[in-house]
Amino acid sequence: MSLQIDHAKAAALEREFDADMQFRPLGVGGNWIVVALLLSLSVFHFYTAGFGLLREQTHRGIHMAFVLGLIFLVFAANRGSRATVPATGWLRPGGVPLYDWALFGAAVVSSLYLPSIFHDIAFKTGNPDPLDVAMGTTLTIVVLEATRRTMGWALVVITLGFVVYAFAGPWMPGILVHPGTSWSQLADHLYLTSQGIYGIPIGVVATYVFHFVLFGVVAMRIGLGRLFLALAMAVAGRFAGGPAKVAIFGSALFGMISGSSVANAVTVGSLTIPMMKRLGYRPHFAAAVEATASTGGQITPPVMGAAAFLMIEFLELPYQTIIAAAMIPAFLHFYGVFIQVHFEAKRLGLRGLTPEEMPDWRAVLKQDWVTLIPLAALIWKIFDGSTPYLAAFWGIFLCIAVGLIRSERQRTPTIEILLVVAWAALLTFGRGMLPGDFGDWFGEICFSSFVVLCVVLWLRNPAPALHWRDLADAFVVGAKYALAVGAAAAAIGVIVGVVTLTGTALKFATIIVNVANDATALVHVWLPFDKVTLVKFFTLAMTAIVCILMGCGVPTTATYIIMVTMAAPALAILGVAPLVAHFFVFYYGVLADITPPVAVAAYAAASMAGADPFKTGNTAFRLALAKVLVPFIFVFSPALLIVVPEFNWPDFLVTFAGCIVSITFLGAALSAYMLAPMTMWERVWLAVAAIPAMASGAMPLLASVVLGLPVVGHQFWRMRRRTHAVEE
Repeated sequence: MSLQIDHAKAAALEREFDADMQFRPLGVGGNWIVVALLLSLSVFHFYTAGFGLLREQTHRGIHMAFVLGLIFLVFAANRGSRATVPATGWLRPGGVPLYDWALFGAAVVSSLYLPSIFHDIAFKTGNPDPLDVAMGTTLTIVVLEATRRTMGWALVVITLGFVVYAFAGPWMPGILVHPGTSWSQLADHLYLTSQGIYGIPIGVVATYVFHFVLFGVVAMRIGLGRLFLALAMAVAGRFAGGPAKVAIFGSALFGMISGSSVANAVTVGSLTIPMMKRLGYRPHFAAAVEATASTGGQITPPVMGAAAFLMIEFLELPYQTIIAAAMIPAFLHFYGVFIQVHFEAKRLGLRGLTPEEMPDWRAVLKQDWVTLIPLAALIWKIFDGSTPYLAAFWGIFLCIAVGLIRSERQRTPTIEILLVVAWAALLTFGRGMLPGDFGDWFGEICFSSFVVLCVVLWLRNPAPALHWRDLADAFVVGAKYALAVGAAAAAIGVIVGVVTLTGTALKFATIIVNVANDATALVHVWLPFDKVTLVKFFTLAMTAIVCILMGCGVPTTATYIIMVTMAAPALAILGVAPLVAHFFVFYYGVLADITPPVAVAAYAAASMAGADPFKTGNTAFRLALAKVLVPFIFVFSPALLIVVPEFNWPDFLVTFAGCIVSITFLGAALSAYMLAPMTMWERVWLAVAAIPAMASGAMPLLASVVLGLPVVGHQFWRMRRRTHAVEE
């Protein structure tokens, strides 16, 4: 069986299902301009990551100028009217209408104006002149229109709602009242300060997210995805329901290098969904498995979704801390999907893959093991204290080196080897010649030796080379992913600016806590929990519901920032640690990709499987039960995140065991199978037995185990009866 990934087909599927990648057709001239700009954007970020970032406003301004300008060239004003054949002429040079060229110019000029007046900002802030207000107004309008074209109306409407609130403060009811503002003051705050459009969201995208997305795209091109699928086949393919388990392991591995749910779904799903259907899985279940596993990419270290990088700035924590905190919850997510897939396969009596249906993973490993070098280097640099963007730079550079040095011809690529050795020597012995912190001498010598040794060992197994055209295309595709998230980050900057200008965050937090107190007063007399616990639970429940509802029309990054701004203060009032609160919001924001009615990953997988999209979304949400439950658990027992101050091994082990028991019991109840087919009373009993283990502590865990024993015993007895019946 071939595991060759068709990148052109995957790109076509992404364009079909992911609105962020649906570019309009362009004429030859327009296409060349767009490709050149996309390539320049990637090269700019690759260079600055390795050789030093520019001044903050300059770096962010250049990034926005590229991103916002490109959006008006590649996204039509009305998506429904896009033609399959580009129309060109005097009014549409390069296939782009003149008004979009005008917006392109407005985006570039207004984005670069602020860096150009950097030395005067201190004098202008709080006292903008008419040109400053005009530029701020232009950029705000451009950002909203760019967001509408890439993301639709949902985020635009939310942003406009906050802008209206900024002006309507004196007429708002109760606690929401504030003095209001003028347009000049608002434009000044959004444009000239670091708490608006040029704030943390766009800074994180320009500094961290872009580089890791580019690394994932280039790593896929050199064959790392093929190796991951081969390893997943080797680990899980031969067991019951093999293709579904391959989808889980493959998507988990893909999640290490890609934070895109749709990209994971269409890449891994193009191979696993047909296999699942051939084996006997129902189409909607096959699609749901792939979609749910693919959403794990945004929560799987070391390369997570954009929201994970935002945590670095909001919490002021190193990225390795975020990675460590994410490991156990990510494992529990994939375990939750795996256990339900296993029970479904046993219930349907599905077999695993035969040796003839599986690829020769040893041959794939022999050819592609070298593709692990960039990933290993990236992880090394993250944990040796380097900045995330420098780690990404090393990963990308080694992807290029590995790809270009490969050769089908039995020759010694002397020039390429010398280039790699010279680069390693330059970084080891000439660290003073380059800007940036490259670590201590010993660490750099070890790292450079590791790079050279891996390349020399790999030369014993030549393989197909990566052509320069493939590399350039990977840089272009990587830049494409940055367009929509860049527009969303700028729009979120408007929301954050309004919140900081009006002091809204604490007001919303107070409202949330007051509502939770009212709900607690209604049920406290019937539930055996203290009032503080109930208030915290209701606050979490309301936050989770709002995250899911908002995520139906807003990307994960935007949902995370809005909810962190509005809801995290409420959790802080209740004593929830900032890291825990941020992870809670992050996880529920990710759920939107598989939550109907707007479940982009589920719908993409459903189309590939020929299944009902809504049914696929519902099944995917059910398979993601761990992602639903675990955030509540780690709020009440933060030790599950490992790096919190409250961590200790007894609490961690008890909480982890409780998660495993709860997920297993609920997975069996939802699948109607454990050791044998389950009756309705067994399913209900086991679901009830799963509830106590969700609470932290040894006694609740013991209670769940004791409650579940009758069902487990009955299941074991029924399994023995079935076995004896078959033998007779």
